[in-house]
Amino acid sequence: MTREHYGQELADLRASVVAMASMTNKAIDSAVTALARRDVRLAEQVVAADRAINEHRWRTEEQALLVIATQAPMARDLRMIAAVIHIVTDLERMADHAAGIAKIARQTADQPPLKPLVDIPRMSEIAQTMLHDAITAFIEDDQAAARAIVARDDEVDALYDQIYRELLTFMLADPTTINQATHLLWVAHNLERIADRVTNICERVVFAATGQLEELAVSTY
Repeated sequence: MTREHYGQELADLRASVVAMASMTNKAIDSAVTALARRDVRLAEQVVAADRAINEHRWRTEEQALLVIATQAPMARDLRMIAAVIHIVTDLERMADHAAGIAKIARQTADQPPLKPLVDIPRMSEIAQTMLHDAITAFIEDDQAAARAIVARDDEVDALYDQIYRELLTFMLADPTTINQATHLLWVAHNLERIADRVTNICERVVFAATGQLEELAVSTY
């Protein structure tokens, strides 16, 4: 194969990551929207779309392994391909978390809201922005941007702790709220995990750029 074809294969891998990240971000946004609007149909769409995201992950991994097998990439190219494999794994896990939120939205849609949702949508917004920026950093090979994104995880952790304390107060004051509050805690937990997985992506961006594996997600919160 020509070097031009090889370059196109690498570009295709990056494009596949971007496409999967877009699918995952949409799933996160739709899942939280379904929860807030009590929209069963939208929640079901998120759950159904999870299969397509899973399949996209497997196709991308197969594509990456084929490039390794046929082109024997070295140094920076090999690190980039390895990063792709790790990134699509994290994206697939994020989509699983989104599907989990959608299932909770579907399950609780017929229940009156325990409280107005403020902090959960805010967690989702931050996590989605982090994901978008992390994928941009990957495409642009920008390790400085990746390092800066990791710091935002503290905002998500702080919101999670705030939600936890608030919902615990509800449960202690009125045991009949335990079921609903527990569901909301699971939603917040899933969003916190999504943000954590974004930090994994940022670590892979740094690795692809420098060849150094570093643990960046050391919370200061």
